[in-house]
Amino acid sequence: MKQKTLDFLETHQSETPSTWREEAEWRRDNWSWLRHSQRLAVKILLQMKQLGLTQNALAERMNCSQQYVSKILKGKENMSLETLTKLENALGICLILDE
Repeated sequence: MKQKTLDFLETHQSETPSTWREEAEWRRDNWSWLRHSQRLAVKILLQMKQLGLTQNALAERMNCSQQYVSKILKGKENMSLETLTKLENALGICLILDE
C-alpha cells in the first residue's frame, strides 16, 4: 500500500516547484492594501453587473486594456488615485469617499 501511494505521488508530481510559500508571504506582507483592493473589486463588480457592463466595455470607458481591468477585478491590484478616479467616472459611483 505504501509503495502504491509513493508511485501515485511520483506520477503526479509537478515538474515546476511550488510557489505557495512565496505567495503566502506576499499576501502577508501586503494584506493592508490587499483588503482594500478586494473590497473595491467587489464594489466594481456589483456596479458592472447593475449597469450590464463587460470588462471590455469598462476598459473602453477607462481608456485602458481589458487585461488591466481583469487585474483590478481580481482584487490584487494596488491602484493609484488616478485609476480609482477613472473607475469612479466610468461607473458613475464613488469608490473611496462617501459623499
